[in-house]
Formats: sequence, structure tokens, C-alpha cells
Amino acid sequence: MTDINAKAADPNAGAERRRLLIQEYGIFIAFLILVGVLAVSSPYFLTAGNISNVLLQTSINGILAIGMTFVILTRGIDLSVGSVVALAGIVSASFVTTTANASVAGGPYPMILALAIGIGVGVLSGAIVGLIVSRFNVPAFVATLGMLSAARGMTLIYGGGRPVPGLIPEFRWIGTGNVFGVPLPVVILALVFAVSWWLLSSTRFGRYIYAVGGNPHAAKTSGINVARIRFMVYVISGALAGLAGMILSARTGSALPQAGVAYELDAIAAVVIGGTSLSGGVGRVTGTLIGALIIGVMNNGLDLMGIQSYYQQILKGALIVGAVMLDQKRSHAS
Repeated sequence: MTDINAKAADPNAGAERRRLLIQEYGIFIAFLILVGVLAVSSPYFLTAGNISNVLLQTSINGILAIGMTFVILTRGIDLSVGSVVALAGIVSASFVTTTANASVAGGPYPMILALAIGIGVGVLSGAIVGLIVSRFNVPAFVATLGMLSAARGMTLIYGGGRPVPGLIPEFRWIGTGNVFGVPLPVVILALVFAVSWWLLSSTRFGRYIYAVGGNPHAAKTSGINVARIRFMVYVISGALAGLAGMILSARTGSALPQAGVAYELDAIAAVVIGGTSLSGGVGRVTGTLIGALIIGVMNNGLDLMGIQSYYQQILKGALIVGAVMLDQKRSHAS
């Protein structure tokens, strides 16, 4: 009984509980504080129209960041997603454009074909990177940097350096439509989040991802096909980049060859801010989604306050560095 009372009175135990509480829910608390500050700073921030706009602007980065989470959980990185966004967007758009000189012969084709091709472009790009990383042991930074350049070059070659306008209304609907008043890109983000959360939290595949990221040598010893898991996470990231590329083209009504520039940086920022460790094995898509919302809310709020975009970049950089410093502190403490 004396030992129990001593532990209950131990101030270090209370400090540890507070630390764990902040570690578990700190990202949610930070998000709520940010929303509160911006709500006080601008009367327009909490209006229904602005909230819908924030969610719509966050949807593409959220989808990319969820795919990035799978990769970073395995100690990888994917710098190619921005270029894959552009490539998938312009290839899929060429199948549903009414502009003759930009259309694939015989088009426009049914929307379902364009969607399948856009996802297929992303899957193929991810599979190439995954093969290079998992089979040839090329560092992910190098492999995805190469794909970043190659995919951007293929985008310019395929489209001749010109945009693909005149997309059919059915295709544009995936970027501009609504479901019960909710923008369709937000609905798609919610579905991607739900499926990803289930995969990571409730399936053997998800457990294997955490195991590979936590200790790849131990995972291999226990019978996990580490190469296959690494290959699959890049396929998932590529597929979601393809999906994001089509949503972006549909939203703007035109597939642009310069689309997706630096999108990989926002995706990585959302993942890191959301608490996923760059050392692998630790993180959740819930945190990633909150991280993407923090970036979206911050950008929107600063716009409403009339603050130039240059300062947004500085603040975003500070958030990334701060999140990595916290991650390193947690790693050393454990």
C-alpha cells in the first residue's frame, strides 16, 4: 500500500502522464488553438463558405499526404508525387477533352476510362520507384528525385508543353461537384482517409508496414517480405498522386503541364506536422489529416488577414523544422 501511495504522490508520474497526453493529442490541441486564433482575427473565417473553401483546398494535399504517410512509415520518402500529379492529370485529360489537337484520336472517351488511365499512370510511376527502391536498394531520395524529373519531362512531351482544356462536364464533376452540399473532392478525401485508416490499423498489411519501418531487419527475420511491403507503399503513393492529379485537372477545367510543382513539399509537411516519424514505424493517418488541415487553415487564415504568401512559406518552414525537432526529441527520450 505504501508503494502505491508513493507512486501516486510521485510528481514525476504526473509529469510523465502530461507528456504522454501532449504527445498523443498535441496535434489536435494545436489545430484547435490555430482555429481559435484565426476565428478571433477574422470574422469571415468561421463562415460556412470559407470552411467549405478550406476543406476543398486541403483535399488534394490531404490525399497526397496520406499516400506519403505509407511511404514515410517504412523509412522512405516520395519526392515524385507533384510530377506524377501533373502527368496523370494531363494524360487522363487527353481522353476526355473536346479540343481536337489535345485529344487522343477518337475522343472524348467515357469518363471511367480516363479515371482508370489516370490511376494507372500513378500506379505505374509508383511501381517503377518501388521496384528501384525495393529490388535494387537505391535510396528512396535518389529514386524519387529521378522520377520527379522524369515524370515532369514526360508531362511536357505528352502535352507538347501546352495545357489540355475543354474537359467534358462528367470529368469536371469530380473536381467541382457536390454530394449533399459537400464538395466531392472532400468526400473523396474522406473515403481515402477511411480506407487508409482501416488498412493501417486493422489489417496484417498495416502491421507489416509499421514493422518494416520500426526495424526492417527484425521484420525480415520474422518472415515479413520487406521488399514487397516497400514496393507496395510506393504503388499506393503513386495511385493517390494519380487520383489527386485528376481532381486538380477537373477543378481547374484544364490539365496544366506545370501543375503539382512543390506539392510534394506540402505533403511531406503535413505528414511530419501530423506526428509521423521520419525514422519510420511511428505515425497515423489521423495525424496526417490534421497536419494537412493545419496547413490549409493557416494559408487561408493568413490570406484573410491580408498577409503575403511569402510569410506563409516562412511559417510553413518553421512548422516543419519544429515538428522534426520534436520528433527527434521523442526518439531520444524513448
